[in-house]
Amino acid sequence: MAAVSDPERPEPGPTPVATPFALAYPPPIDSPLPASFFDRDAAVVARELVGKVLRRRWRDLVLAAWVVEAEAYFIDELGSHASQGRTPSREALWAPPGTVYMYYSRGGDSLNVSCAGGGNAVLFKSGSPAADGEALEAMRRLNPRRDGGLRSPAKLCSGQTLLCRTLDLRVPDWDGRLFGPDLHVADCGYRPPAVVRTTRLGIPRGRDEHLMLRFVDAGRARSATSNPLTKRGWIEGRDYLLEQGSDSR
Repeated sequence: MAAVSDPERPEPGPTPVATPFALAYPPPIDSPLPASFFDRDAAVVARELVGKVLRRRWRDLVLAAWVVEAEAYFIDELGSHASQGRTPSREALWAPPGTVYMYYSRGGDSLNVSCAGGGNAVLFKSGSPAADGEALEAMRRLNPRRDGGLRSPAKLCSGQTLLCRTLDLRVPDWDGRLFGPDLHVADCGYRPPAVVRTTRLGIPRGRDEHLMLRFVDAGRARSATSNPLTKRGWIEGRDYLLEQGSDSR
């Protein structure tokens, strides 16, 4: 589940479906996902997490991000942490579905959730701010650029460690815990009009890097870790699939 940056020069590609402006900030009252949502096949969970909202109570604010990109991992494929064996640091992967699994990736924190079947999980790969006002300003201060300046909202959560930094999610605080009032995923009624399905990022060669287990909101793909719709040389049908976005729930 390691993350790597994938610098690229965008070129013209399929036009993503725009996100309605009214959905930029979800309503304050939402429907937290029940544990049963995660008690399913990890690929199904990953696809249906796209378009949901990750909410975090932080001091007297609620920090929030749309889930733009998610990756599924299974114990029986070589790209997963679980395939390397059960250890104390990976124990949350075998915990009940809906348990938070966090680990360090290149010096940053990464957020995952356990799914049906011991060792199977979904990685929250990237997001887009779902807050404004004081909450958004707090998120930008939590995740400044290297020069100390504020990141643009479009790139604030564009990667698994950036997402965790923006929401102040850290391994010692959250690994092994269940989602609850202070951190949960909410269904705010938004369904991406289209979802991109493609290969995961950062998987070494020979470790099932060919599996298409990465899911991206086509309407917010510019906030993904790497935008499959504008990646140089990529062709729809070969390198990625563009699927209808409505889910089954």
